[in-house]
Amino acid sequence: MRVLSILHSQGTYNAFPGPFLPFIYQLKLRVFIHLIVIGWLYVVVMMAVAEATNTNGTVLGAIFTFLLYGLGPVALVVYLMGSPGRRRAIKQREAEAQEAARRKAAEAAEAAHAPAARKPADSGLPDQRGEAPADAVAPVRKEP
Repeated sequence: MRVLSILHSQGTYNAFPGPFLPFIYQLKLRVFIHLIVIGWLYVVVMMAVAEATNTNGTVLGAIFTFLLYGLGPVALVVYLMGSPGRRRAIKQREAEAQEAARRKAAEAAEAAHAPAARKPADSGLPDQRGEAPADAVAPVRKEP
């Protein structure tokens, strides 16, 4: 419950207008997650130091403690938590590429409808030059 009260504190929301609310929430969430990662790595470093300085412990054991209790799980969690952001970035790049293709097709269509002072450039997209699409296979039907 304390986590939700930190993330949903009302003091910060009143200072900013409405469109910034998701950004502020994301920023608070990222800071909170980074604090958890830093805290966990601190605990694991202290475990590794205790392992190395113990009379029965070894430096190799401390290294494995740090790798298996700290670095491995934290890297996995951070990778999994970052997957929605990577997915969003991929969708944004695809949308930008699609918008660029639409703009290029619209420019080609404008050039095709302009006076025939020059030959319009081929946009490379199918059916963007004002021509009717042709069927790849002619329709065949049974005789009645």
